[in-house]
Amino acid sequence: MLSVAFSAAMLGIEAYVVRVEADSAAGTPGFAIIGLPDRALGEARERVRAAILNSGFAYPAGRLLVNLSPADVRKAGPAFDLAIALALLGMDDQIERPALREFIALGELALDGKLQPVSGILPMVLGARNAGFTKLIVPASNADEASLVGGTELYAVDSLQSAVAVLAGHGSKWRHRTVEPVLDTDGDVVHGDLADVRGQLAAKRALEIAAAGGHNLLLVGPPGCGKTMLARRLPSILPAMSLHEALEVTKIYSVAGLLVGR
Repeated sequence: MLSVAFSAAMLGIEAYVVRVEADSAAGTPGFAIIGLPDRALGEARERVRAAILNSGFAYPAGRLLVNLSPADVRKAGPAFDLAIALALLGMDDQIERPALREFIALGELALDGKLQPVSGILPMVLGARNAGFTKLIVPASNADEASLVGGTELYAVDSLQSAVAVLAGHGSKWRHRTVEPVLDTDGDVVHGDLADVRGQLAAKRALEIAAAGGHNLLLVGPPGCGKTMLARRLPSILPAMSLHEALEVTKIYSVAGLLVGR
């Protein structure tokens, strides 16, 4: 029987919702994933199978087919593992299918059913919220990053079993930690101050105009003329980032995998 779950995928630094459809047919046992998956996603077949069995659930019989929609956009990475596993479990009513449609499920599955962190959680949660989804299941290691997005019900889990418990109504929401802002005063020491630069009047004026107007900046010149020195001091005259700007920068770090475990 057709089962549908939802996940999210990256397109640059923006994310979009992916519909994960699972179906089975009589015949020789097999498992195919369609919808332009990359190699890492194609290998999800073995990860999902082992995770389901090692978590104590029954693996669906027959020829299994998983479709990732929209099918005309290439999907990459292991973040679909959890949604695929939940969709398969919904086919034979091991979990309630209506509950699946309310959640976005994100996370890579280990062979023992444990949930591993993935890159790009922040933009994926933002994309899910913008698409109208407010309930999300994410790996526990990504919970702090995901909690930066307001207006969502976040469920942080560490295994496939815990994710199934959430769908059954037994999970608890992630409590967003309240952290007082801390002023980072080390940046001035690292970057230096533009006021320390002697000479370079034209270059300094160009930096000031770029900083004030938010313009792009290209520094050209022979080695040793001061390009790197000036570029390192540009942050000293930039205003503090707005919340929107800070989220944009954090999204880039998230996609690059630099926020996992932080």
